[in-house]
Amino acid sequence: MKKYFKRLWGALWASTDLDERALSLIEEAKSRVSMMKRELKDVKRAAKNTVTQVVDVVDAAKGKKRRGRKPYYKNKKKNTNNNSKN
Repeated sequence: MKKYFKRLWGALWASTDLDERALSLIEEAKSRVSMMKRELKDVKRAAKNTVTQVVDVVDAAKGKKRRGRKPYYKNKKKNTNNNSKN
């Protein structure tokens, strides 16, 4: 009788695809976790940049001069084609 139930249980388990579904769900969960980790790293980088920008805004509110590179329009040099000396 015990062998009969073991064989029956084995046949029922073989006829279902629960184990295949469970394995596919585990793989899907692992891939989603890895994608979430990458996105969190990106968010962390963006948050650091935002914090530095906020510090610049606070400094501007205090009246401090702008740090870093100057805007493009201030770096323009006026070139002329007049090379003659008078």
